[in-house]
Amino acid sequence: MVVNKVAFQGERGAYSELAVIHFFPNSTPIPVRSFQEVIETLSSGLCDYAVVPIENSIEGSVNEVYDLLLQSNLYIVGETYQRIHHCLIAIKGNDLDSLREVYSHPQALAQCRHYINEKKLASVPVYDTAGAVKMIKEGQYKSAAAIASKRAAEIYGMEILDVGIEDRKSNFTRFYVLSREFANTKPSGNDGTSIIFSVKHAPGALVNILSEFARREISLTKIESRPTKETPWEYNFFTDFEGHILDLKVKDVLKVIEPKTAFVKVLGSYKKEMTVW
Repeated sequence: MVVNKVAFQGERGAYSELAVIHFFPNSTPIPVRSFQEVIETLSSGLCDYAVVPIENSIEGSVNEVYDLLLQSNLYIVGETYQRIHHCLIAIKGNDLDSLREVYSHPQALAQCRHYINEKKLASVPVYDTAGAVKMIKEGQYKSAAAIASKRAAEIYGMEILDVGIEDRKSNFTRFYVLSREFANTKPSGNDGTSIIFSVKHAPGALVNILSEFARREISLTKIESRPTKETPWEYNFFTDFEGHILDLKVKDVLKVIEPKTAFVKVLGSYKKEMTVW
C-alpha cells in the first residue's frame, strides 16, 4: 500500500502522530489543529487517510470524534492501540523547583492529576500535548512545563524532568484509521465492525436490538451512547462488535436489526489490532 499523507490532530510529537508512524511507517504525517480539521482535510482529498483517538483506558471516549463520524462520510478501515508514557518537559536548565504551571491537553492533565497535585502545579489546558511543548519553547516560559511524549521533547529540543508521570501505568489509547472509501478487505478471522444506530421510541427497543447479537453469539466489544442533539433525551448508539461485514452472521444481524432501528450506518470493518506498543 502506497500512502503519502495521513492527517492527525496536534503538532509534531503528538501521540496521534506516533500512531500514524506506527500504522503507516512510510507516510508523511500531516498535523492539523482540531479534529474537525482532520475530518475536513481527509474529506477534501488533501490527504490519503487520517488517524484519530477514539478512547483512552483511563479517561474514556473522545466524544467529539464520535460526533464527527456521524456527520461525515468517512469510514473506519483500521485500528491501533498505543501505550501512553507521559513525560514532564521544560526548557533546558529548568528544574522541578522552578515550576509553577503545567500545560497539556485536558486528557493528559487528567491522566496525571495525582502527580500534578503532588507537585503543587497549576494545570493549564491547551489543544495538544506536543503543542504545549512547542508553546513553552517558543514563549520561553521559565516557570512552566508540559506533559507530552518523549518524542515531543526531542523534536523541540527540550529537557525531560520526569518520566512515567501518568497516575496509572495501564494507560492506553485506541485510535481509528479513517478513509474516504469503505475497506474492501476479506475477513481475516480477527476482525471488528463498527456501526451507529438509533432506536425507535418504544419500550425495550434497545434490548430487542442487542439481543439479536446475543442470539448469533456476536460479541459486542463497546457500546457508547451520544445525544442526537435534535430531540432531548434521544440517543445514537456507537457499537463495536467482533466479526466482518462479509461474515454470514454479521450480514444476517444487520439485516434483522435494520427495521428495528430509526437508522443504522455501518462505519467499517477492519482487522483488529492484536498488540499494544
